[in-house]
Amino acid sequence: MSNRYQAGIITASYNGLKVPNAPTIGTATASDATASVTFTAPSDIGGSAITGYTVTSSPTGITATGTSSPITVTGLSNFTAYTFTVTATNTYGTSVASAASNSVTPVPPSQVAYTTPGTYTWVAPTNLNPATVSVVCVGGGGGGYYTGAGDGNYSGACGGGGGLGYKNSYSVTAGNSYTVVVGAGAIMSTTGTGVTNGGDSYFVSTSVVKGGGGVGGSSNGYNTGSGAGGTYVGDGGGNGGRGGNSGTFNSSNYFPGGGGGAGGYAGNGGAGADSSSPYASGNAGSGGGGGGASSGYGSIGGYGGGGVGILGQGSNGAGGTSPSGGGGGSGGASGTGFVYPNYANGGAGGAYGGGGGGGNPSTGNGGTHNGGVGGGGAVRIIYSFSGTTRSFPSTNTGDL
Repeated sequence: MSNRYQAGIITASYNGLKVPNAPTIGTATASDATASVTFTAPSDIGGSAITGYTVTSSPTGITATGTSSPITVTGLSNFTAYTFTVTATNTYGTSVASAASNSVTPVPPSQVAYTTPGTYTWVAPTNLNPATVSVVCVGGGGGGYYTGAGDGNYSGACGGGGGLGYKNSYSVTAGNSYTVVVGAGAIMSTTGTGVTNGGDSYFVSTSVVKGGGGVGGSSNGYNTGSGAGGTYVGDGGGNGGRGGNSGTFNSSNYFPGGGGGAGGYAGNGGAGADSSSPYASGNAGSGGGGGGASSGYGSIGGYGGGGVGILGQGSNGAGGTSPSGGGGGSGGASGTGFVYPNYANGGAGGAYGGGGGGGNPSTGNGGTHNGGVGGGGAVRIIYSFSGTTRSFPSTNTGDL
């Protein structure tokens, strides 16, 4: 004859009077091939302390163990519905199972971001609903110009910001491969390298959707040399802001301009301040980065332009006010200024796509006189498995 214990029927050889009661099930929450299951410990733990809990999935009986709530179950199949039960174990044995949890269906991430320069292959996942993607591309920022010490003719020319383009509802086929290219920000312009441009970022081809790389500042003499902002291709976006011009304030003081801001979701990035006067402010961007300020000191490099974020349209990047770089737009990073002890270096453009500030040829304060680097580019692809509309500039563009 069987013996009865706290929560059910057991065999005669089982010491059921001392095993725990069943835990109380909580809530299951699913993510990519995983689920997190919460529960409450039983009020009657039996004859000894509980040493662990086991969560079991239905279907397929995948298990995971832990000593407290919640417990994460891995190895689940995406797009399959699951419920879960929990048991408690002590030194005398294991309880009966709890009631089943709510049903959840794991799904893979519904976006992917590429933020390191290079060429990639993106494979369209199965079960997209709708079978389309929306993509934003930001080009790399142009670099500030290298200046030789004391050479005012080549003073402080600044890089343009990268352009931003977005494309919505682009049809894709599950299992097919699509090219993604992320443009690099311009490298630091030093002796022997001269000016450098930012690289283009695009999805499939530059004729589908592109954020063009910003142009580097050039050595065209006083009050010239501004690097143009990168252009864009797509359903919307903005060109990068132009970099500030080179110039002098008097015969011995040089005030490099600021780098251009990255293009925005609602218009162009802010232009960098020209060097026609010290302490000049950059211009604000339209959902993109603000332009960097010009230098306010005779021996300090110009400030970098602001970058732009890739989670969709947000606030405009503010123009930089000396001594500061342009503000990041839509969550992008601000540009930077000089870095001690190399005061004469141009400031770096902010991520993503900010243009670099110009180097200062003045011999004061020592250091080097390199042009600032441009902010790197980025590509982000968003889609849905549940029929949710996701489109740039701002419809469900955050992480979902």
